[in-house]
Amino acid sequence: MSNRPRHPDKDIEAAIAHAEELGWTVKKRTGKTHAWGLLLCPYNDNSCRNGIFCQISIWSTPKNPQNHARDLKRHVDGCIKAKEDNENKGDFDA
Repeated sequence: MSNRPRHPDKDIEAAIAHAEELGWTVKKRTGKTHAWGLLLCPYNDNSCRNGIFCQISIWSTPKNPQNHARDLKRHVDGCIKAKEDNENKGDFDA
């Protein structure tokens, strides 16, 4: 785990850890905000869905934490650039 505060919900913390394993970074929010933090894609490429899916907010206290954790994981796993990289890496394995 990186040197960052843990999210208070175990399911959301697990989704954040999954994202970090895939290279995503966490930017902790400060001040008066509803978001606990922000997940940032390691690729940050404008051609990847026009750049709009390169970040996602991590809510402090979502109504349903399990659903929010599932959405975070689905968002991270749906990264187009990561899929392209994995496909390209497979081309060189023989």
